[in-house]
Amino acid sequence: QVTLVESGGGLVQAGGSLSLSCAASGRSFGSYTMGWFRQAPGKEREFVAAIRYYTNYANSVKGRFTISRNNAKNTVTLQMNDLKPEDTAVYFCAANPHWAVEPSEFAYWGQGTQVTVSS
Repeated sequence: QVTLVESGGGLVQAGGSLSLSCAASGRSFGSYTMGWFRQAPGKEREFVAAIRYYTNYANSVKGRFTISRNNAKNTVTLQMNDLKPEDTAVYFCAANPHWAVEPSEFAYWGQGTQVTVSS
């Protein structure tokens, strides 16, 4: 069993930066795929970034967002730079024992944290 808790959301102006953190509990964290997803009102949950032994990003965030992990602390971080109003959404942390990028493939989810980017 893995429990995920996100933190770091908030309100920021366009062009600004935010760092989201996800704290995970449970064993074998280092071998899990950790992902970030987001969901805006009225839209489906969409992939943002994932990391296991390598990383993958949605085209919409490449060059602006960076996912990283600290296996010793059981944390994964999403550094978001040059934020845009269209980045506004609830951001979710997710974990899966194997490589995954689709929401349906992830076994564990956090409760989400709101990110709002004003223009």
